[in-house]
Amino acid sequence: MANMIQMAKEQITKLVNDAYLAAAAKGELPEGLTLNGSVEIPKDTANGDYAANFAMASAKLMRMPPRKVAETLIANMQLDGSWFASCEVAGPGFMNFRMGDKWYGDVVRLVNAEGDRYGNCDIGKGQKLMVEFVSANPTGPMHMGNARGGVLGDALASVLQRAGYDVWREFYVNDAGNQIEKFASSIEARCLQLVKGEDAVRFPEDGYHGDDIKELARLFCEKYGESWMDKPQAERHEMMAKFGLEHNLPKMKSDLERYGIKYDEWFYESSLHESGYVADSVEKLAERGYTYEKDGALWLKTSEILRENLLKQGKKPEDIDKLDLKDDVLRRANGFYTYFAADIAYHRNKFEKRGFDKVINVWGADHHGHVARLKGAMDALGLDGEHRLDIVLMQLVKLTRGGEVVRMSKRTGKAISLSDLLDEIPVDAARYFFNSRPESPVEFDLELALRQDSENPVYYVQYAHARICTLVAALAAEGHAVPSVDEVDFALLSTEAERELVKQLAALPEEIRLAARDYDPSRINKYVTELAARFHRFYNSCRIKGAEPNVLEARLCLADTVRKVIAVSLEIIGVSAPEKM
Repeated sequence: MANMIQMAKEQITKLVNDAYLAAAAKGELPEGLTLNGSVEIPKDTANGDYAANFAMASAKLMRMPPRKVAETLIANMQLDGSWFASCEVAGPGFMNFRMGDKWYGDVVRLVNAEGDRYGNCDIGKGQKLMVEFVSANPTGPMHMGNARGGVLGDALASVLQRAGYDVWREFYVNDAGNQIEKFASSIEARCLQLVKGEDAVRFPEDGYHGDDIKELARLFCEKYGESWMDKPQAERHEMMAKFGLEHNLPKMKSDLERYGIKYDEWFYESSLHESGYVADSVEKLAERGYTYEKDGALWLKTSEILRENLLKQGKKPEDIDKLDLKDDVLRRANGFYTYFAADIAYHRNKFEKRGFDKVINVWGADHHGHVARLKGAMDALGLDGEHRLDIVLMQLVKLTRGGEVVRMSKRTGKAISLSDLLDEIPVDAARYFFNSRPESPVEFDLELALRQDSENPVYYVQYAHARICTLVAALAAEGHAVPSVDEVDFALLSTEAERELVKQLAALPEEIRLAARDYDPSRINKYVTELAARFHRFYNSCRIKGAEPNVLEARLCLADTVRKVIAVSLEIIGVSAPEKM
């Protein structure tokens, strides 16, 4: 699980430090210093592949001009046996390093040695981590926000697994509380309209107005006739909610599986209430002095908790006063616990009962105000919500077709659901387009997602994979099998197109590391799109078929290595790597 870019930077640091010790021993630089500085990949690599600023960062310590320090270091540097062919002074004192043949060959060897594990790292060190995502209300079809959250959560979980975390995917089913009562009331009203006539029964204004509720009512009446009408309302509602959930949840599961998403667990809110865990969690907060009673309800001292946290973060009291912090109801005067109380219990369950080291929730941007409150509640329970609970907030999705905003499905004439979307475009396209930076709104062009040309990024990347598969098969038919890396002279890969392609291969471990660190799986999209672009440039400028035998072998091995890395990258974001297109 090596990172060739990081290893190259580390080797440069060692070369510079060894050069300093050699120069200091000769009296050319002052002794006993610790060099400051860093190594970066410059935007323009025309003058070198890596740039080190040690001479500039350490010049003051040495009381010498930076260029003089750089020249002295380079004069004492031993590049023999390293990955570097040369080092030159540039500008005010940068040291520009250029890669030698060995590094390029070692990158290709490493990719082939690690195979499907290529790019993996161990920043997670096996920590137990949960990613909770989608968790859509089970009272209706999943919408575009759920479609985006599904991909972001699933791709993020994959990235974190690759980064060495023990990852658990979870869907939280809100099958209790007000929204389920509203769900049952909505079904009941539609059932009554079917029996008595639409005009005879008023539909509740705050009910769920979708056609899916009408369909559930029709199916319910089909199954139970009018026998339900004699039952007490509470029993009737329980029947209807159970019937609706038993119909909706399997559909949600099948839609998400069609979308390539499988969960380790579907966790039910009702289990928290039935086990007494919600009541127990609220009692724990009371024991810690974070609750009070008012107007018959039990309240959480949210404002006090948040104020304490903000003061710890160095915020000024007068600035905190401007935030208008408010407390939250945990248990209503009627004895029912709020959704927030259940959410607190659910997250306590994640940390305390199931032992997750860290929890990540993927939420819509409209949940922004809930983030600090939930973290604060975990802090109040002694569970360190500030550091162990992370929230990824994602922005809205706008569907377009031909430049026009699309809100309705062609097939149903209703608001587009996840199911409608997947009826219209391939799963691969949906996953690729939705896996973009979570903090940025997405404009999803339905026509572009169906195009089979280089304008469609997912097609462009998949075509690169298929193109290599076709090339490998065609050359195999002519007697040119992909050679073992041990049989290839990688020094023959000397053109700019070849070397830029190898550099991109080397970048995947770093991209996975950064994607995991920043909770941004869209980095993998950008990475593999650039890899495909560099492959297409290489393919068009470097002849493979008909080249000299040794050159053909080296280029064929490189192309097949690219194929493997494209497949690994697409697998991370849940997109297929077709062999033919």
